[in-house]
Amino acid sequence: MRVDIVTKEYPPEIYGGAGVHATELVKALRAEGTEVQVRAFGAERDAADTTSYGVPAELVSANGAIQTLGTDLEIVTDVAGADVVHSHTWYANFAGHLASLLHGIPHVVTAHSLEPLRPWKAEQLGGGYAVSSYIEKTAYEGAAAVVAVSSGMRDDILRSYPSLDPAKVRVIYNGIDTEAWHPVTNDAFLESVGIDPSRPSIVFVGRITRQKGLPYLLRAVEQLPQDVQVILCAGAPDTPQIMAEVQELVRGLQATRDGVVWIERLLPRDELCAILTAATTFVCPSVYEPLGIVNLEAMACGAAVVGTATGGIPEVVVDGVTGRLVPIDQVQDGTGTPVDPDRFVDDLARVLTEVVADAETARAFGEAGRQRAVDAFSWGAIAQETAALYAEVAGASR
Repeated sequence: MRVDIVTKEYPPEIYGGAGVHATELVKALRAEGTEVQVRAFGAERDAADTTSYGVPAELVSANGAIQTLGTDLEIVTDVAGADVVHSHTWYANFAGHLASLLHGIPHVVTAHSLEPLRPWKAEQLGGGYAVSSYIEKTAYEGAAAVVAVSSGMRDDILRSYPSLDPAKVRVIYNGIDTEAWHPVTNDAFLESVGIDPSRPSIVFVGRITRQKGLPYLLRAVEQLPQDVQVILCAGAPDTPQIMAEVQELVRGLQATRDGVVWIERLLPRDELCAILTAATTFVCPSVYEPLGIVNLEAMACGAAVVGTATGGIPEVVVDGVTGRLVPIDQVQDGTGTPVDPDRFVDDLARVLTEVVADAETARAFGEAGRQRAVDAFSWGAIAQETAALYAEVAGASR
């Protein structure tokens, strides 16, 4: 069986969880014996069985969403000969959908996020958000199967697209390579970027986007004990507006406390592992998170995790065992906005303070988290489940 995987992100061009997922899934599928052709957006790559596709020259000045569709059209013809096409994110969904129609093969979609639950993307994409929403809806409703990366994500999919047959929506978790992500001790590196290994610290890793909840975290930091360091590995802002908001909040914190370290560059894995390993706790203040690979990365490095009790996070973080969950009551308008933002900020500050105040328990959370990552989220098991789904939909299409 040949499977063509279509993805916007693929090494070396990865900036989010969907790219990590696609990369690790391809490796694991190939290790299990599945023939995989990768069709990725971006610059030429040297990797075997991998083809890159750029924006057609005629569309270089077009809206970003239209550029995406142009790239998708470049991919469609090349999918000929595949038994299954599997797309990741709306960027690739159009290619998968049209390839399915053109070549008569089943299309599998993995849902890493949902456009109806990210209305703030209109700030970034303008009218392109209406295009991305249309593409996602069309692809999901036409797919042979939709993979949800958590049970919470499955619920969101069926709520967002009620015409979908629930039997077509399967839960297959995201995974983590616990050999690549592991505890690393490197005090010299930490000190070189301004982190004091002897002080308690909380660490945030993520893009600067509304769904990641960074402004809520920065407001919560105002309530943390003065000896707690705050390490922000944060970049790639969605819009100038949210970047300006984060900059103002960080400047305010740095004026009133030391130990606020903001690293905007994309860190290599070994350096990020060292930061996570040294953390008293990792924090995921997201208001929308289908699963959160970043939580698995932190757990694999032995860090306790404090996360919002939303989306797929409670399926990863076991409250009181691998970390703590922060309660949140959210507006039901698709934005994930807390009903009472001040209460959410206060609850986040309270839970973080409790965790950093008890280093021994935080270490125990981290040890349990590492073990959970190894036991429950291996890519080998995920590849086997995915390959079984391919065989099922390919068989049904014959």
